[in-house]
Amino acid sequence: MKRNKPKYKQIIDAAVVAIAENGYHQAQVSKIAKQAGVADGTIYLYFKNKDDILVSLFQEKMGNFIDRIEKEIAGKTTAAEKLLMLVEKHFALLAADHHLAIVTQLELRQSNKELRLRINEVLKGYLRVVDQIIAAGIATGEFSSNLDQRLARHLIFGTIDETVTTWVMNEQKYDLVTLAKPVQKLLVSGCGAPQPVR
Repeated sequence: MKRNKPKYKQIIDAAVVAIAENGYHQAQVSKIAKQAGVADGTIYLYFKNKDDILVSLFQEKMGNFIDRIEKEIAGKTTAAEKLLMLVEKHFALLAADHHLAIVTQLELRQSNKELRLRINEVLKGYLRVVDQIIAAGIATGEFSSNLDQRLARHLIFGTIDETVTTWVMNEQKYDLVTLAKPVQKLLVSGCGAPQPVR
C-alpha cells in the first residue's frame, strides 16, 4: 500500500512545510516536490493532484492522532481525565509542529466545498472520540444526565479548535500546552458537572 512507502510520508511531510510557508494556493506541486527532494512526476505516483495531497496529509496526521488518543484514553477512568488527555495531546501535537498547526487551522479552511467535505469525513473519527467521552461522563454522573450530546460535542471541539486557531493567529507566542487544564475545566463545567455541596 502506498501509505507505507517512505516516499509517501516524505511527500506528506514536505507538503505540510510547503503549504504552511507559501499558503495552499501558492504551494504548487513543484514547490512540494522540491521540498520533498523528489521530481515533480514522482508526486503523481502517489497523489492525483494538490487537493489529494492536502486531504491525504490531513488523513495521515489526524488518523495517526486518533489512533494514539483512543489507546491512551482507554487507560483513563473518568471522563474528566479522558477529556484532559484529549486536550493535552491535541495541543501538544500542534505545539510540536508549527507548520502542521498553520495548515490545519488556516489553510484547510480555505479549501473548496468538495475538499471540505472530504476533510469532514476524516474529522468524524475525532468527533467519535469526543462522543465516547461525553457518553462516559453521562454514564458516570460526571456530566449532566440531560446534556444535549450534540451541542456538547460542538462545545468541546469548537473550544479546542478555536484555542489553537487563536494561538496560531498570535504567531504562537505563548505555550499552548499550558492552556490544556484551564480549557478542560471550562469544558467539564460546560457539560454540567455536578457542583460540590458547600
